[in-house]
Amino acid sequence: QVQLVESGGGLVQAGGSLRLSCAASGSVSSINTMGWYRQAPGKQRELVASITFSGSTNYADSVKGRFTISRDSAKNPAYLQMNSLKPEDTGVYYCKLTQRGFDYWGQGTQVTVSS
Repeated sequence: QVQLVESGGGLVQAGGSLRLSCAASGSVSSINTMGWYRQAPGKQRELVASITFSGSTNYADSVKGRFTISRDSAKNPAYLQMNSLKPEDTGVYYCKLTQRGFDYWGQGTQVTVSS
């Protein structure tokens, strides 16, 4: 089993920055993919960014150039640095770890961007 805990959400004005963290514990494999997802009220959960065990990254078009996903290794915490935040970035942000064919989700952290 794997447990994920997110932190770092909050309220920020448009144009501001936040840094989210996702710490994994339990049986974490050295081969995994970590992803950040968000869900706005009334909308489906969507992928924001992901990073593989080898460090390859992928971003949603809406956040390219503003958000950066990072981690030192597959077993270290993952971060999502969010700059130039917009009101449309508001939502609950979840991290997801995928390994050995299973997905593990965190409990989510609220990000609210005021205009």
